[in-house]
Amino acid sequence: MRFPNQRLAQLFDMLQNETLPQDELAQRLSVSTRTVRADITALNALLEAHGAQFILSRGNGYQLKVEDASRYQRLEVARPRGLRIPRSGLQRVHYLVVRFLTSAFSLKLEDLADEWFVSRATLQGDMVDVREWLARYHLTLETRPRHGMKLFGSEVAIRACLTDLLWDLSQQDAVSAPIVDEVLNAGVPEQLMVVLHDIFTRFAIRLTDEGERFIRLYCAVSVRRISEGYPLADFSADDVDERVRDAAREVVQVLQQLAGKPLSSSEESWLRVHIAARQVQDAAPSAINADDDEALVLYILRYINSHYNYNLLDDAQLHADLLTHIKTMITRVRYQIMIPNPLLDNIKQHYPMAWDMTLAAVSSWGKYTPYSISENEIGFLVLHIGVGLERHYNIGYQRHPRVLLVCDTGNAMVRMIEAVLQRKYPQIEVTGTLTLRDYEQRESVAEDFVISTARIAEKDKPVVTIAPFPTDYQLEQIGKLVLVDRTRPWMLNKYFDAAHFRVIEEPVDRQTLFRELCGQLEQEGFVDAAFLDSVVEREAIVSTMLGDGIALPHSLGLLAKKTVVYTVLAPQGIRWGDETAQVIFLLAISKSEYEEAMAIYDIFVTFLRERAMARLCGCKDFAEFKSVAIECLGRF
Repeated sequence: MRFPNQRLAQLFDMLQNETLPQDELAQRLSVSTRTVRADITALNALLEAHGAQFILSRGNGYQLKVEDASRYQRLEVARPRGLRIPRSGLQRVHYLVVRFLTSAFSLKLEDLADEWFVSRATLQGDMVDVREWLARYHLTLETRPRHGMKLFGSEVAIRACLTDLLWDLSQQDAVSAPIVDEVLNAGVPEQLMVVLHDIFTRFAIRLTDEGERFIRLYCAVSVRRISEGYPLADFSADDVDERVRDAAREVVQVLQQLAGKPLSSSEESWLRVHIAARQVQDAAPSAINADDDEALVLYILRYINSHYNYNLLDDAQLHADLLTHIKTMITRVRYQIMIPNPLLDNIKQHYPMAWDMTLAAVSSWGKYTPYSISENEIGFLVLHIGVGLERHYNIGYQRHPRVLLVCDTGNAMVRMIEAVLQRKYPQIEVTGTLTLRDYEQRESVAEDFVISTARIAEKDKPVVTIAPFPTDYQLEQIGKLVLVDRTRPWMLNKYFDAAHFRVIEEPVDRQTLFRELCGQLEQEGFVDAAFLDSVVEREAIVSTMLGDGIALPHSLGLLAKKTVVYTVLAPQGIRWGDETAQVIFLLAISKSEYEEAMAIYDIFVTFLRERAMARLCGCKDFAEFKSVAIECLGRF
């Protein structure tokens, strides 16, 4: 069976062993649900001759239903596994990286272009991403006329790059046979799976499943490199735990047999570091005695307390969890071992405030230490900090619905209705109780909606009429109003306004924009002079791009006197590091309103999930922007 396009092949693979709803498939494929339905119809037309169909199960999603097992089995046997030629730009980048890392000779783009049936210009465009990928590991490509390009760098860096690439692809289920064939010797990963697990079990070395898989990949890459005559140069490391040392010695013996060549002491030392860097430590703080680790934990927690008003210093569980992670993290950063974090983008989006707190604390600590902590490592710390915040603070700030009760019966009946409402919907805040006469005399209602025991006219707010003993239907009607998301629209009204909104049509650089916006906020009394320097410093640490052209510049810590969000739309785009920002929200958050800060971040995450950048960027004034924003918030 041949798929008309690559997306159908992806969709087919996704639904092989999993039932997935339309929304999830649309998100994974970056298409609309309508396109998903059209693709499912196309797949079913192809599968009709092979005894299978994708059926929509209500409440669950699409699942594979095999009607003729023998015909479908023949399809499975005949179906090709993995592409022999890279089809997409990202696949070409991966293949190019592998070719340069594994080739002993110079490579010509003309030869690769002929092999992959693409133009040389196409590969030249891909080389920008290839060079950027290699630069992360301090690897360089040198071009010699008539010979082509050759890679230069340390063997440690080459192995790290190969291992990380294979790891990233395995996490995405995107490892294809040609890449594995070029990087690893056939059958080695399968042999190592059993042997390594046995060795680590015998020496009581605890590793996560991911940690063990990563070491297995590194060992498989090492076998290939050593067998081809690329040993590690001289390397020595601090002494490690005796169990790690003994386990590494046995692993080296296994690698020698698989590579067919003896391994040097440098190989064994580097392997020890890898195992120690991924070893799971005991959770008890008493079992960890490392001054650097303890100092960093205390520094992070104290920084968050002093700069963000969240006191997590007394959380023994958080302290132990951070200490456990940081002990092995210090080993990794000391030897520049990069550990992948496949959830990094999700962490940034789901814990944006915890991300900023942790990033600021670690960056501040970095001024006093020679270590450089990567974004991947910071992401793991953010998870611990985020969970700690959820344990102790209402960081998922919600504005509870405020209700006006109109009741002309006695006091006892009022109390009974309040009790029923509190039991059914504890989030309701009954702000007051009025008689019918008092309600009629009111010109407007400040609350979100009105509950009345008699029929009354609406005053710009919804009214739900109930009996003294409310029926299930009446309580359901109240529930529809209670469960409306009022938090984000309320935050939009409170912290966004026309005075802090502008559309920029002319070219402007990021620094000029910061000066203009912060200057206005300073004149209006929202911030002081130190705010601008802090915004610039925060941007220098890591770009504040949230994604999809949306940027969130802000200060290190809660430095504002009053909370406000300055909205800037730049249809022509503003250069933002390596990316371009078209919708910019400058955040100025005060310590007095830090409980609500998380809900402000949630507004921007909703814009990102709704892919609202283009619609927001097309707004001409604040009223139009607010209308689009409320529409987005109402849908999610």
